[in-house]
Amino acid sequence: MISSNEIRTSFFQFFKEKGHTIVESAPVVPHDDPTLLFTNAGMNQFKDIFLGTGTRDYVRAADTQKCVRVSGKHNDLEEVGVDTYHHTYFEMLGNWSFGDYFKEEAITWAWEFLTERCHIDPSIMYATVFEGDAANNVEPDNEAANIWTSRTGIPRERVLFCSGKDNFWEMGDTGPCGPCTEIHVDRGPAACDMQGTPGHECRVNGDCARFIEIWNLVFIQYNRLPDGRLEPLPSRHVDTGMGFERLCALMNKKLSNYDTDLFTPLFDTLCGLSGHTYGSLLEKDIAFRVIGDHARTLCVAISDGVNPGNMGRGYVLRRILRRAVRFGRQVLGLRDPFMHQLAPVIATIYSEIFPEISGRLAHMEQVLMAEENAFARTIDNGIRLFEDLVAGLKEHAQLPGDSAFDLYSTYGFPKDLIELMARERKITLDQSGWNKAEAEHEKASAGKKRTFAAFDIEELDGLSPTEFCGYADANGMYRLTHRTRALRLFNDATMLVLESTPF
Repeated sequence: MISSNEIRTSFFQFFKEKGHTIVESAPVVPHDDPTLLFTNAGMNQFKDIFLGTGTRDYVRAADTQKCVRVSGKHNDLEEVGVDTYHHTYFEMLGNWSFGDYFKEEAITWAWEFLTERCHIDPSIMYATVFEGDAANNVEPDNEAANIWTSRTGIPRERVLFCSGKDNFWEMGDTGPCGPCTEIHVDRGPAACDMQGTPGHECRVNGDCARFIEIWNLVFIQYNRLPDGRLEPLPSRHVDTGMGFERLCALMNKKLSNYDTDLFTPLFDTLCGLSGHTYGSLLEKDIAFRVIGDHARTLCVAISDGVNPGNMGRGYVLRRILRRAVRFGRQVLGLRDPFMHQLAPVIATIYSEIFPEISGRLAHMEQVLMAEENAFARTIDNGIRLFEDLVAGLKEHAQLPGDSAFDLYSTYGFPKDLIELMARERKITLDQSGWNKAEAEHEKASAGKKRTFAAFDIEELDGLSPTEFCGYADANGMYRLTHRTRALRLFNDATMLVLESTPF
């Protein structure tokens, strides 16, 4: 097997030879971009250049970007584990031109890297280009199509003109945008996951896994105005993105991203913990894939400064962890906390490229263990109550919304897990019944009084930071009782500072 580190290094070396500066990945938390929950594409850290508000001291760059896609337009959460090529966390390899080279170099270098450095068979590759948009007076991208056929030797019948849905990239409703050309690979009939489906046809941009996009080359040459019109940009840019996990699978002649060294060490650990073997049974394989994917997302996000919580990014991480724990406990029979045991494996996998994961390993392990312990009793009870609710329901039946909401509001079992487990039984949640029960619950809670207190920060002068000690009993469980000392009363004796706390 060609290692992932070798493949990544080869990419960097190739574009360094082409005059590119190799830049570090941005964190998955886009600190300077309130429009994003997580970094979801390689272009995020260069957005200011495309908007004309920032510059760099280089005009060519290449990188691998840590990306998380779990919400909004780019949301691959429900596909993870069910198929073998979607992930909530993935790396995006990219090369960039800021007002320097354009279509010819981008296309010919991509072809050169894939065929000469990666030794991918040219006969299995297809290119798609933008078919044009008469309403916006944009011509078909014949320039890109001609470059493909004249400079790479790819036959004309494997250069396909496609609509803006697939081949026109936009940052948002307004701003820099442009046509793109994508490279797709035919992985053969065995890769089709729709075999036996009436009327199915394997094709590029189809709905099966046989033809898979590997690299997207975006040509940023227009500005979308508020009235919808397109105007040419004074400087044209190149923004490319290639799925690293997909490239690793392709180079190792694997039909699944999960059969590469980015995942196999995780599966070896899970096999040792559970006694189950990956590749033996579909239900258990899905569990392996979900847990492996989600563990990577959690460790990368936590190492970049996000912790599970009840709001925003923290709530997304909490949902992801609980999904993984549910699969581990219900499908693989893992009764003891296990997510924290995957963190050292992930730190080792990424030690060469993302050393910050190893640097925060102890913190990750502590957070994951505490979160899983806190959820353990809830999930076991919730699974049992869910099984009682669906007992006797046939396929395509509805799960009563009021009963499902009670499972959430009274027992704390998350709605997304209720919906996920219902889908696995091929039943649906009665959403109107859920909404009605939720409205009644909110109405009943409306009269409850909440009390808030305010104080001046100067009132804390001279106090040492309160020590947190909530994670640390001998069995790795939350410490539920703790003896401590009061340091100061203030705010008319309504607020108290403690020397240490398990909260």
